[in-house]
Amino acid sequence: MQGGGGPLLTGTIEESQAFNCHAELRSLAQFGMTLAEPVLQLAPSDCTTKEVSVKAEKYLSLRADECRRGNPVEVATRLTGSPRASALAMTPTESVLCLVNRLSVKKCAFTMAEILLSLTIIGVVAAITLPSLTGNINERTWNTQRKALYARFSQAIALMPALNGYGTLTEDASGSVIEDTAAETFVTNGLAKVLKINNICDSEHLPDCGLPDKITPFAGTQIDFPQDLAELNPQNTSVYVTDVPSGGYTTWSYSQINSKAAGFETANGESIAVYYNPRCTTLLAEANDVYAQQKMCANFVYDLNGRKGPNTFGKDIGVISVLYPTDSLVVAPIPHTQDASGAVTPDAISGVCKNQDAEYRMPTKEELASLFFNKNIIGNMNAVRYWSSSLSSSIDEAWYTSFITGLMRHDPHWPNNPVRCVKR
Repeated sequence: MQGGGGPLLTGTIEESQAFNCHAELRSLAQFGMTLAEPVLQLAPSDCTTKEVSVKAEKYLSLRADECRRGNPVEVATRLTGSPRASALAMTPTESVLCLVNRLSVKKCAFTMAEILLSLTIIGVVAAITLPSLTGNINERTWNTQRKALYARFSQAIALMPALNGYGTLTEDASGSVIEDTAAETFVTNGLAKVLKINNICDSEHLPDCGLPDKITPFAGTQIDFPQDLAELNPQNTSVYVTDVPSGGYTTWSYSQINSKAAGFETANGESIAVYYNPRCTTLLAEANDVYAQQKMCANFVYDLNGRKGPNTFGKDIGVISVLYPTDSLVVAPIPHTQDASGAVTPDAISGVCKNQDAEYRMPTKEELASLFFNKNIIGNMNAVRYWSSSLSSSIDEAWYTSFITGLMRHDPHWPNNPVRCVKR
Protein backbone atom coordinates (compact mmCIF):
# COMPACT_ATOMS: atom_id res chain seq x y z
CA MET A 1 0.00 0.00 0.00
CA GLN A 2 1.02 3.60 -0.55
CA GLY A 3 0.05 6.88 1.11
CA GLY A 4 -0.91 10.04 -0.69
CA GLY A 5 -2.50 9.54 -4.08
CA GLY A 6 -0.86 6.23 -4.97
CA PRO A 7 -2.72 3.01 -5.75
CA LEU A 8 -4.12 0.93 -2.94
CA LEU A 9 -2.30 -2.16 -4.16
CA THR A 10 1.02 -2.00 -5.96
CA GLY A 11 1.63 -5.69 -6.55
CA THR A 12 -0.19 -8.11 -8.80
CA ILE A 13 -2.88 -10.46 -7.46
CA GLU A 14 -3.27 -13.44 -9.73
CA GLU A 15 -6.76 -14.21 -10.96
CA SER A 16 -6.59 -17.71 -9.52
CA GLN A 17 -5.88 -16.36 -6.04
CA ALA A 18 -9.15 -16.37 -4.13
CA PHE A 19 -9.93 -15.73 -0.49
CA ASN A 20 -12.92 -15.84 1.78
CA CYS A 21 -13.98 -12.34 2.82
CA HIS A 22 -15.71 -13.58 5.98
CA ALA A 23 -12.34 -14.86 7.20
CA GLU A 24 -10.90 -11.45 6.38
CA LEU A 25 -13.53 -9.81 8.59
CA ARG A 26 -12.85 -12.16 11.49
CA SER A 27 -9.09 -11.57 11.15
CA LEU A 28 -9.55 -7.81 11.32
CA ALA A 29 -11.82 -8.08 14.35
CA GLN A 30 -9.23 -10.18 16.18
CA PHE A 31 -6.74 -7.33 15.90
CA GLY A 32 -9.17 -4.93 17.51
CA MET A 33 -9.99 -2.95 14.37
CA THR A 34 -13.32 -1.14 14.22
CA LEU A 35 -15.01 -2.13 10.96
CA ALA A 36 -16.77 0.48 8.83
CA GLU A 37 -20.55 0.41 8.55
CA PRO A 38 -20.87 -1.10 5.04
CA VAL A 39 -18.68 -3.98 6.06
CA LEU A 40 -20.69 -4.63 9.19
CA GLN A 41 -23.91 -4.61 7.20
CA LEU A 42 -22.80 -7.49 5.00
CA ALA A 43 -24.74 -10.65 5.62
CA PRO A 44 -22.80 -13.75 6.64
CA SER A 45 -23.94 -15.39 3.43
CA ASP A 46 -22.11 -12.72 1.48
CA CYS A 47 -18.91 -13.96 2.97
CA THR A 48 -19.56 -17.65 3.31
CA THR A 49 -21.12 -18.33 -0.07
CA LYS A 50 -19.08 -16.04 -2.31
CA GLU A 51 -15.39 -16.27 -3.03
CA VAL A 52 -14.08 -13.28 -4.91
CA SER A 53 -11.37 -13.64 -7.55
CA VAL A 54 -9.43 -10.37 -7.56
CA LYS A 55 -7.17 -8.71 -10.05
CA ALA A 56 -4.89 -5.82 -9.09
CA GLU A 57 -6.29 -3.75 -11.95
CA LYS A 58 -9.67 -3.76 -10.23
CA TYR A 59 -8.29 -1.67 -7.36
CA LEU A 60 -6.33 0.90 -9.30
CA SER A 61 -9.35 3.19 -9.21
CA LEU A 62 -9.39 3.12 -5.40
CA ARG A 63 -6.78 5.58 -4.20
CA ALA A 64 -5.27 5.69 -0.75
CA ASP A 65 -6.30 9.30 -0.38
CA GLU A 66 -9.92 8.25 -0.95
CA CYS A 67 -9.69 5.73 1.88
CA ARG A 68 -8.02 8.27 4.11
CA ARG A 69 -11.01 10.62 3.80
CA GLY A 70 -13.94 9.26 5.78
CA ASN A 71 -15.32 5.76 5.97
CA PRO A 72 -16.09 3.30 3.16
CA VAL A 73 -19.69 4.57 2.91
CA GLU A 74 -18.40 8.01 1.95
CA VAL A 75 -15.91 6.47 -0.44
CA ALA A 76 -18.60 4.43 -2.11
CA THR A 77 -20.85 7.47 -2.33
CA ARG A 78 -18.14 9.45 -4.12
CA LEU A 79 -17.45 6.56 -6.47
CA THR A 80 -21.08 5.67 -7.29
CA GLY A 81 -23.01 8.84 -6.43
CA SER A 82 -25.46 6.89 -4.27
CA PRO A 83 -25.09 6.15 -0.55
CA ARG A 84 -27.63 3.31 -0.86
CA ALA A 85 -25.43 1.64 -3.45
CA SER A 86 -22.42 1.63 -1.10
CA ALA A 87 -22.63 -2.03 -0.24
CA LEU A 88 -22.96 -2.93 -3.90
CA ALA A 89 -20.43 -0.35 -5.15
CA MET A 90 -17.74 -1.85 -2.96
CA THR A 91 -17.41 -5.57 -2.70
CA PRO A 92 -16.81 -6.96 0.77
CA THR A 93 -13.16 -7.42 -0.05
CA GLU A 94 -12.89 -3.84 -1.34
CA SER A 95 -14.45 -2.54 1.87
CA VAL A 96 -12.00 -4.51 3.99
CA LEU A 97 -8.95 -3.42 1.98
CA CYS A 98 -10.08 0.20 1.98
CA LEU A 99 -10.52 0.05 5.76
CA VAL A 100 -7.11 -1.54 6.23
CA ASN A 101 -5.48 1.17 4.11
CA ARG A 102 -7.26 3.90 6.05
CA LEU A 103 -6.16 2.50 9.40
CA SER A 104 -2.61 1.93 8.14
CA VAL A 105 -2.28 5.54 7.06
CA LYS A 106 -3.52 6.73 10.44
CA LYS A 107 -1.19 4.43 12.39
CA CYS A 108 2.01 4.90 10.34
CA ALA A 109 2.07 8.47 9.10
CA PHE A 110 3.50 11.42 11.08
CA THR A 111 2.15 14.93 11.11
CA MET A 112 4.46 17.87 10.55
CA ALA A 113 4.07 18.85 14.21
CA GLU A 114 5.17 15.37 15.31
CA ILE A 115 8.20 15.50 13.02
CA LEU A 116 9.22 18.95 14.26
CA LEU A 117 8.79 17.87 17.87
CA SER A 118 10.95 14.79 17.27
CA LEU A 119 13.65 16.86 15.60
CA THR A 120 13.56 19.33 18.49
CA ILE A 121 14.00 16.55 21.04
CA ILE A 122 16.87 15.04 19.04
CA GLY A 123 18.51 18.46 18.79
CA VAL A 124 18.26 19.10 22.54
CA VAL A 125 19.67 15.67 23.40
CA ALA A 126 22.50 16.15 20.90
CA ALA A 127 23.31 19.59 22.32
CA ILE A 128 23.55 18.11 25.80
CA THR A 129 25.52 14.96 25.00
CA LEU A 130 27.74 16.02 22.08
CA PRO A 131 30.17 18.24 24.04
CA SER A 132 30.66 15.50 26.63
CA LEU A 133 31.13 12.88 23.94
CA THR A 134 33.58 15.08 22.04
CA GLY A 135 35.45 15.87 25.26
CA ASN A 136 35.80 12.19 26.11
CA ILE A 137 37.11 11.42 22.63
CA ASN A 138 39.64 14.29 22.86
CA GLU A 139 40.72 13.16 26.33
CA ARG A 140 41.38 9.61 25.14
CA THR A 141 43.27 10.93 22.10
CA TRP A 142 45.44 13.24 24.23
CA ASN A 143 46.18 10.46 26.73
CA THR A 144 47.33 8.17 23.93
CA GLN A 145 49.50 10.89 22.35
CA ARG A 146 50.94 11.89 25.72
CA LYS A 147 52.04 8.36 26.56
CA ALA A 148 53.53 7.85 23.11
CA LEU A 149 55.46 11.14 23.37
CA TYR A 150 56.78 10.22 26.83
CA ALA A 151 57.97 6.84 25.53
CA ARG A 152 59.81 8.41 22.58
CA PHE A 153 61.50 11.01 24.80
CA SER A 154 62.52 8.41 27.37
CA GLN A 155 64.17 6.32 24.64
CA ALA A 156 65.86 9.36 23.06
CA ILE A 157 67.28 10.71 26.34
CA ALA A 158 68.62 7.25 27.22
CA LEU A 159 70.67 7.31 23.99
CA MET A 160 72.40 10.58 24.85
CA PRO A 161 75.75 10.13 26.68
CA ALA A 162 75.28 13.24 28.87
CA LEU A 163 72.84 16.14 28.97
CA ASN A 164 75.00 18.98 30.30
CA GLY A 165 77.53 21.16 28.51
CA TYR A 166 75.64 21.96 25.28
CA GLY A 167 75.74 25.52 23.98
CA THR A 168 76.93 28.72 25.61
CA LEU A 169 75.53 30.91 28.37
CA THR A 170 77.52 34.09 28.92
CA GLU A 171 76.68 37.15 31.00
CA ASP A 172 78.47 40.47 31.44
CA ALA A 173 79.60 42.07 34.69
CA SER A 174 76.12 43.36 35.42
CA GLY A 175 74.62 39.88 35.08
CA SER A 176 72.93 40.48 31.72
CA VAL A 177 73.08 37.60 29.25
CA ILE A 178 75.18 38.55 26.25
CA GLU A 179 75.26 35.13 24.58
CA ASP A 180 72.70 32.37 24.84
CA THR A 181 72.86 29.46 22.43
CA ALA A 182 72.28 26.74 25.02
CA ALA A 183 68.77 25.53 24.17
CA GLU A 184 69.18 25.69 20.39
CA THR A 185 72.52 23.89 20.54
CA PHE A 186 71.08 21.22 22.83
CA VAL A 187 68.40 20.52 20.22
CA THR A 188 70.54 20.69 17.08
CA ASN A 189 73.70 18.97 18.38
CA GLY A 190 72.12 16.63 20.91
CA LEU A 191 68.43 15.84 20.78
CA ALA A 192 68.11 15.92 16.98
CA LYS A 193 70.61 13.05 16.74
CA VAL A 194 68.36 10.69 18.71
CA LEU A 195 64.87 12.04 17.93
CA LYS A 196 63.23 12.88 14.60
CA ILE A 197 62.80 16.65 14.48
CA ASN A 198 61.33 18.58 11.54
CA ASN A 199 61.81 22.23 12.46
CA ILE A 200 63.77 24.30 15.02
CA CYS A 201 62.88 27.84 16.19
CA ASP A 202 64.58 30.32 18.50
CA SER A 203 62.79 31.96 21.44
CA GLU A 204 61.59 34.90 19.35
CA HIS A 205 59.91 32.67 16.76
CA LEU A 206 58.29 29.91 18.81
CA PRO A 207 54.95 30.30 16.94
CA ASP A 208 56.78 29.27 13.76
CA CYS A 209 57.09 25.83 15.37
CA GLY A 210 53.34 25.66 16.02
CA LEU A 211 53.48 26.79 19.66
CA PRO A 212 50.58 28.98 20.85
CA ASP A 213 50.91 32.61 21.90
CA LYS A 214 48.96 31.96 25.13
CA ILE A 215 48.06 28.98 27.29
CA THR A 216 45.53 28.43 30.06
CA PRO A 217 46.76 27.09 33.44
CA PHE A 218 44.54 25.38 36.00
CA ALA A 219 43.82 28.79 37.51
CA GLY A 220 41.86 29.64 34.36
CA THR A 221 43.45 32.99 33.42
CA GLN A 222 45.48 32.84 30.21
CA ILE A 223 49.20 33.62 30.34
CA ASP A 224 51.75 34.30 27.63
CA PHE A 225 53.64 31.26 26.45
CA PRO A 226 56.92 31.20 28.48
CA GLN A 227 59.96 32.47 26.56
CA ASP A 228 62.59 31.54 29.16
CA LEU A 229 63.22 29.67 32.42
CA ALA A 230 62.10 32.54 34.64
CA GLU A 231 58.70 32.71 32.93
CA LEU A 232 58.14 29.06 33.80
CA ASN A 233 58.79 29.97 37.45
CA PRO A 234 60.85 32.96 38.69
CA GLN A 235 62.45 30.71 41.34
CA ASN A 236 64.07 28.70 38.54
CA THR A 237 66.71 31.41 38.21
CA SER A 238 66.64 33.54 41.37
CA VAL A 239 65.88 32.75 45.02
CA TYR A 240 66.49 34.85 48.12
CA VAL A 241 64.46 33.95 51.20
CA THR A 242 65.18 34.77 54.83
CA ASP A 243 63.71 32.32 57.29
CA VAL A 244 63.45 32.83 61.05
CA PRO A 245 63.66 29.43 62.73
CA SER A 246 63.94 29.06 66.50
CA GLY A 247 67.74 29.05 66.36
CA GLY A 248 68.13 32.34 64.47
CA TYR A 249 68.04 33.75 60.93
CA THR A 250 68.58 31.49 57.92
CA THR A 251 68.93 32.77 54.36
CA TRP A 252 68.20 30.59 51.36
CA SER A 253 69.53 31.85 48.04
CA TYR A 254 70.07 30.47 44.56
CA SER A 255 70.74 32.00 41.15
CA GLN A 256 71.55 30.88 37.63
CA ILE A 257 71.48 32.46 34.15
CA ASN A 258 68.00 32.80 32.74
CA SER A 259 68.36 30.79 29.53
CA LYS A 260 65.98 31.33 26.63
CA ALA A 261 63.72 28.68 25.19
CA ALA A 262 64.00 27.03 21.79
CA GLY A 263 61.19 25.37 19.87
CA PHE A 264 60.92 22.40 17.56
CA GLU A 265 58.37 20.15 15.91
CA THR A 266 58.50 16.37 16.03
CA ALA A 267 57.89 14.04 13.12
CA ASN A 268 54.60 13.07 14.79
CA GLY A 269 53.29 16.64 14.74
CA GLU A 270 53.82 17.76 18.36
CA SER A 271 55.06 21.31 18.98
CA ILE A 272 57.59 21.52 21.82
CA ALA A 273 59.55 24.23 23.64
CA VAL A 274 62.72 23.27 25.52
CA TYR A 275 64.23 25.16 28.48
CA TYR A 276 67.80 24.08 29.08
CA ASN A 277 70.32 24.27 31.91
CA PRO A 278 73.78 23.28 30.66
CA ARG A 279 75.16 23.28 34.23
CA CYS A 280 72.86 20.65 35.74
CA THR A 281 74.35 18.33 38.36
CA THR A 282 73.72 14.85 39.72
CA LEU A 283 71.79 14.32 42.94
CA LEU A 284 73.86 13.00 45.83
CA ALA A 285 72.03 10.04 47.29
CA GLU A 286 71.20 11.41 50.75
CA ALA A 287 72.23 15.04 50.44
CA ASN A 288 69.78 17.35 52.16
CA ASP A 289 69.04 20.97 51.23
CA VAL A 290 69.45 20.33 47.49
CA TYR A 291 68.08 22.92 45.09
CA ALA A 292 65.86 21.29 42.49
CA GLN A 293 66.90 23.96 39.96
CA GLN A 294 70.43 22.54 39.87
CA LYS A 295 69.18 19.08 38.94
CA MET A 296 67.02 20.09 35.97
CA CYS A 297 68.92 19.59 32.71
CA ALA A 298 66.05 20.06 30.26
CA ASN A 299 62.40 20.93 30.67
CA PHE A 300 59.94 20.54 27.79
CA VAL A 301 56.52 22.14 27.39
CA TYR A 302 54.59 20.34 24.66
CA ASP A 303 51.45 21.06 22.69
CA LEU A 304 49.97 17.88 21.28
CA ASN A 305 47.99 19.54 18.49
CA GLY A 306 49.89 22.74 17.74
CA ARG A 307 47.98 26.00 17.92
CA LYS A 308 44.61 24.34 17.27
CA GLY A 309 43.38 24.54 20.88
CA PRO A 310 42.23 24.41 23.57
CA ASN A 311 45.87 25.18 24.59
CA THR A 312 45.06 24.27 28.18
CA PHE A 313 47.39 22.66 30.68
CA GLY A 314 46.38 19.09 31.49
CA LYS A 315 44.62 18.68 28.12
CA ASP A 316 46.70 19.31 25.00
CA ILE A 317 49.42 21.14 26.98
CA GLY A 318 51.81 19.25 29.28
CA VAL A 319 55.39 19.02 30.50
CA ILE A 320 58.30 16.60 30.43
CA SER A 321 61.30 17.21 32.72
CA VAL A 322 64.70 15.56 32.60
CA LEU A 323 66.82 15.56 35.76
CA TYR A 324 70.52 14.65 36.21
CA PRO A 325 73.06 14.75 33.34
CA THR A 326 73.88 11.03 33.54
CA ASP A 327 71.56 8.22 34.55
CA SER A 328 68.90 10.77 33.74
CA LEU A 329 65.31 10.48 34.90
CA VAL A 330 62.50 11.52 32.55
CA VAL A 331 59.20 12.43 34.20
CA ALA A 332 55.92 13.70 32.74
CA PRO A 333 53.47 14.25 35.62
CA ILE A 334 49.90 15.39 35.07
CA PRO A 335 48.89 16.99 38.39
CA HIS A 336 45.43 17.07 39.85
CA THR A 337 43.74 20.46 39.72
CA GLN A 338 43.57 20.73 43.54
CA ASP A 339 45.74 19.87 46.55
CA ALA A 340 44.84 16.70 48.42
CA SER A 341 44.28 17.00 52.16
CA GLY A 342 45.65 20.09 53.87
CA ALA A 343 46.49 18.13 57.02
CA VAL A 344 47.75 14.57 56.60
CA THR A 345 49.13 12.27 59.26
CA PRO A 346 52.01 9.86 58.58
CA ASP A 347 49.60 6.91 58.60
CA ALA A 348 47.13 8.52 56.19
CA ILE A 349 49.47 10.24 53.73
CA SER A 350 49.85 7.26 51.40
CA GLY A 351 46.08 7.08 50.86
CA VAL A 352 45.22 10.72 50.24
CA CYS A 353 45.51 10.46 46.44
CA LYS A 354 43.42 7.31 46.23
CA ASN A 355 40.75 9.03 48.30
CA GLN A 356 40.82 12.06 46.00
CA ASP A 357 40.80 10.19 42.66
CA ALA A 358 41.59 6.55 41.95
CA GLU A 359 43.63 7.47 38.83
CA TYR A 360 46.10 9.60 40.80
CA ARG A 361 49.01 8.82 43.14
CA MET A 362 51.63 10.71 45.13
CA PRO A 363 54.47 12.15 43.02
CA THR A 364 58.07 11.03 43.32
CA LYS A 365 60.58 13.69 44.33
CA GLU A 366 61.56 14.15 40.66
CA GLU A 367 57.93 14.53 39.59
CA LEU A 368 57.42 17.04 42.37
CA ALA A 369 60.49 18.95 41.17
CA SER A 370 58.96 19.02 37.68
CA LEU A 371 55.83 20.64 39.08
CA PHE A 372 58.05 23.25 40.74
CA PHE A 373 59.91 24.00 37.47
CA ASN A 374 56.57 24.60 35.72
CA LYS A 375 54.69 26.31 38.56
CA ASN A 376 53.41 29.25 36.47
CA ILE A 377 51.93 27.24 33.62
CA ILE A 378 50.32 24.75 36.01
CA GLY A 379 48.87 27.42 38.28
CA ASN A 380 46.97 26.92 41.52
CA MET A 381 49.94 25.50 43.47
CA ASN A 382 50.11 27.85 46.42
CA ALA A 383 51.32 25.73 49.34
CA VAL A 384 54.75 26.40 50.85
CA ARG A 385 55.79 22.73 50.68
CA TYR A 386 54.51 19.54 49.06
CA TRP A 387 55.25 15.95 50.04
CA SER A 388 56.52 13.31 47.63
CA SER A 389 56.27 9.53 47.82
CA SER A 390 60.08 9.16 47.80
CA LEU A 391 61.39 7.91 51.14
CA SER A 392 64.74 8.57 52.72
CA SER A 393 66.88 5.84 54.20
CA SER A 394 66.27 7.54 57.53
CA ILE A 395 63.38 6.04 59.46
CA ASP A 396 60.01 7.72 58.84
CA GLU A 397 61.44 10.44 56.60
CA ALA A 398 60.22 11.41 53.14
CA TRP A 399 61.29 13.95 50.52
CA TYR A 400 59.44 17.19 50.03
CA THR A 401 60.04 20.27 47.88
CA SER A 402 59.70 23.87 48.98
CA PHE A 403 57.73 25.83 46.38
CA ILE A 404 59.21 29.06 47.76
CA THR A 405 62.89 28.18 47.33
CA GLY A 406 63.02 24.94 45.32
CA LEU A 407 64.80 23.11 48.13
CA MET A 408 64.48 19.33 48.10
CA ARG A 409 64.71 17.95 51.65
CA HIS A 410 63.78 14.82 53.59
CA ASP A 411 62.15 15.10 56.99
CA PRO A 412 59.57 13.32 59.15
CA HIS A 413 56.05 13.97 57.89
CA TRP A 414 54.56 17.22 59.07
CA PRO A 415 50.77 17.26 59.20
CA ASN A 416 50.48 20.73 57.62
CA ASN A 417 52.13 19.86 54.28
CA PRO A 418 49.63 18.95 51.53
CA VAL A 419 50.06 16.60 48.58
CA ARG A 420 49.58 17.41 44.91
CA CYS A 421 48.61 14.08 43.38
CA VAL A 422 49.65 13.22 39.82
CA LYS A 423 48.98 10.71 37.08
CA ARG A 424 51.07 9.67 34.10
